[in-house]
Amino acid sequence: MKLHKEFYLCDALTLSRRLLGKVLCRKTEKGILKARIIETEAYMGSGDKAAHASKGKTKRTEVLFEEGGKAYIYLIYGMYCCLNISANIKDIPDCVLIRALQPVDGLQAMKENRRCDNELNLCSGPGKLCQAMMLTKEDNATLLTGDELWLEDDGFSVQTIATSKRINIDYAEEAIDFPWRFYIADNPFLSVRERKKK
Repeated sequence: MKLHKEFYLCDALTLSRRLLGKVLCRKTEKGILKARIIETEAYMGSGDKAAHASKGKTKRTEVLFEEGGKAYIYLIYGMYCCLNISANIKDIPDCVLIRALQPVDGLQAMKENRRCDNELNLCSGPGKLCQAMMLTKEDNATLLTGDELWLEDDGFSVQTIATSKRINIDYAEEAIDFPWRFYIADNPFLSVRERKKK
């Protein structure tokens, strides 16, 4: 079942948890690619120093100031795209970074897109999953209730949600320590593997 717009109209912390287990779907010339969301990070807009929107509305971040339920895609290191999902109501610029996916349908196409045969490595990071799912800056601001890029609930039940600090935000002062990364515990497709306790 395709998710309705109302699903996204909550704060980023809530949406980060809600998104776990849902299926990201992408229509391409190679067919429809589907992958399960297994890892997310919340970015809480204006008061979060790790968030792009903390510096106010810019041409880059204007989509975040619209009503939630759109793709926010930007380039990092000049070469890798990252997919975020906008959250909340108009003028509250929350978003959720999608950090890792588990392939569901279109595995061979994803391998071709990434030039990688290791299934566990296909979507184990924000840049990797955008390559696998053929997402680029051209898809920025896409409404996630359309027929090109959307999310589905296939009834998958998440058993245990784990949390940690967000990754690679050393610039974010006190926000470095916020436990706003959420993931499906013990999933082998994560971007950063869980450390086993001795």
